Amino acid sequence: MIQPFSYVHPSAKIAENVTIDPFVTIHADVEIGSGTHIMSGVTIFKGTRIGENCKIFPGASVGAIPQDLKFDGEETLTIIGNNVTIREYVTINKGTNALGFTKVGNHVLLMAYVHLAHDVVIEDHCILANSVQVAGHVKVEEYSILGGAALVHQFVNIGKHAMISGGSLVRKDVPPYTKAAREPLSYEGINSIGLRRRKFAPEKIAEIQDIYRILFVKNLNNAKAVKIIETEFKPTKERDEILQFIKTSDRGIMKGYISK
Repeated sequence: MIQPFSYVHPSAKIAENVTIDPFVTIHADVEIGSGTHIMSGVTIFKGTRIGENCKIFPGASVGAIPQDLKFDGEETLTIIGNNVTIREYVTINKGTNALGFTKVGNHVLLMAYVHLAHDVVIEDHCILANSVQVAGHVKVEEYSILGGAALVHQFVNIGKHAMISGGSLVRKDVPPYTKAAREPLSYEGINSIGLRRRKFAPEKIAEIQDIYRILFVKNLNNAKAVKIIETEFKPTKERDEILQFIKTSDRGIMKGYISK
C-alpha cells in the first residue's frame, strides 16, 4: 500500500504487500520485497535492493552516493537482505568501483543513527547499536555485536560472533569469537555467553578459549602463537577459521590481554 504524499519513481519495482508511508521518496532503479514497511521521511536512492519483511524507520537514508572523493558516478548498488530492521536516521551509502556494492545481510538490526559507508559488508544476524559509525571497506561477519557509538576504521575486518564494547575505537581487526574493549582496543576474553546462546557445545567453547589463551594471554608474538596452535590443536572448523583470519589480516589484529 502506497500512501498519499509519498513519491515512488515509475521504474521502481515494489512487490505486493509493501507499505509505504507518507513523505517517503523512492528513486529510480529500486527494488523492494514483499512485506517490507517503509516509514515516513525515508529516502531510498537509485540502485538500492531491499529484501522481504524489512522495517525502515523514519528519517533513514538508504543508498545515497558515498562520501568518497574518488566516487565518479559509477553505477553501484546498495543491497539489504530479508528481515532487516533499520531504525531512525540510519545512513547507508552505496558502493564504489572497489567492490561494487554495500551489503547488509539477513536478520540484521541497525539501531538509530548508525552509519555504513561505501563498500561495507554486514553479514547475517549482526547487531549494530545506536550511533555506531562504520567507515568504508569494512566487513563485519555473522552474529557480531557492536556496542553503541563504536567507531570502526576503514578496511577493518570483524570476525564472526565477536562482541565489541560501546565507545570503542576499532583500528585493528577483531578475530572471531572474541570480546574487545578498552583503549587501545584489546582482547577481553571470548564471547562465551553469545556462543552458549547460539548452542555451541561446552567443549567447543573451551577449545576456542584455549586457542586464544595462547594467542593473546601468553605474551607470544603472532607468528609463534600461530605455530603452536597449528601444532598442539587438531584441525577443527573453529581452529581453522581463527588461523585463517589471523594469517589473512591486512591491518593486523587487536592487542592481547592487558592486565588491569
